[in-house]
Amino acid sequence: MDLRPHIRDVQDFPKPGILFRDITPLLAHPEAFRAAIGKMADHYRGQNIKAIAAAEARGFIFAAPLALELNAGFVPVRKPGKLPFETQSFHYELEYGTDTLEIHTDAFAPGDKVLLVDDLLATGGTMNACAKLVERSGAIVVGCAFVIELTFLKGREKLVPYDVFSLLAYDGE
Repeated sequence: MDLRPHIRDVQDFPKPGILFRDITPLLAHPEAFRAAIGKMADHYRGQNIKAIAAAEARGFIFAAPLALELNAGFVPVRKPGKLPFETQSFHYELEYGTDTLEIHTDAFAPGDKVLLVDDLLATGGTMNACAKLVERSGAIVVGCAFVIELTFLKGREKLVPYDVFSLLAYDGE
């Protein structure tokens, strides 16, 4: 199934000059949503993935059903203060400032194979931070999966040496 017709282009969102790739039409179409999850699962099937991890919030939408499809657990990666148990943090640089992500200290065991998922790969900073959090716990990142990749932002370069898989790629407008 071609997923591209289920991605809506929204001009000047969230600010002038930005062309936003909106996933909500895909989510509203059960067949397209199911196809997206199936295609991601097929790419990683048979790799003995123990957990799917995703940063809030849109990554959760794809990671949870993918975890079920791959018979893996789901691990939320959250902003500080959002997780109820003991956490470990990773601070990272953004284009204009810094940010922090957290996971529970017991989210992964050493050697666990973990797939990272998000709706969009832009600059790669958030996904790289997620990968560092996973690796700090002794787990292994088997890949980074996305619905959409904005190739002109070169986020894939920040994710070397991980397997990067995207369902759709856009080279700009």
